Amino acid sequence: MAKKSTAKQGVDKRSNSWPLEQRPGFLIRRLHQIHVALFQERCAEFDVTPLQYSLLSALAARGMADQTTLAADVALDRTTTTGALKRLQARRFIERAVRPDDRRARACRLTAAGAALLSRMEAAARAAHHDTLASLGKAEQKRLVKLMQRVVAAGTPSD
Repeated sequence: MAKKSTAKQGVDKRSNSWPLEQRPGFLIRRLHQIHVALFQERCAEFDVTPLQYSLLSALAARGMADQTTLAADVALDRTTTTGALKRLQARRFIERAVRPDDRRARACRLTAAGAALLSRMEAAARAAHHDTLASLGKAEQKRLVKLMQRVVAAGTPSD
């Protein structure tokens, strides 16, 4: 029995094959899914998403910042960032106040409860990051982080 020609269907599997497990975008998405699952497992008791943890960490590092600056810090759009900040404010982990010099902007800072939460969850969050790379040796982990930093530093596509 003759094999069907894939060329007739417009697909030559031999020349156009690119398995998912070789595609950087697919691997990056899977790695992100794995990390989020590990983060949620390790940090479940705190009921904080990885994005919220990043925002709390950015605020701890800055002391005070406007929402646009925080959005840039965590590499997300302002709308998504603002929604996460509102949820953190509702839980009294941050304060958001209208800036006197720009009534459209909001200045954010950690509350004592937010700083305490960040302190309590730090070990669990670090463990999730460690677990994400646990299958690699120490030197490989450092190399992977350096490579990811280099790719990120190269920039994002223009809008």
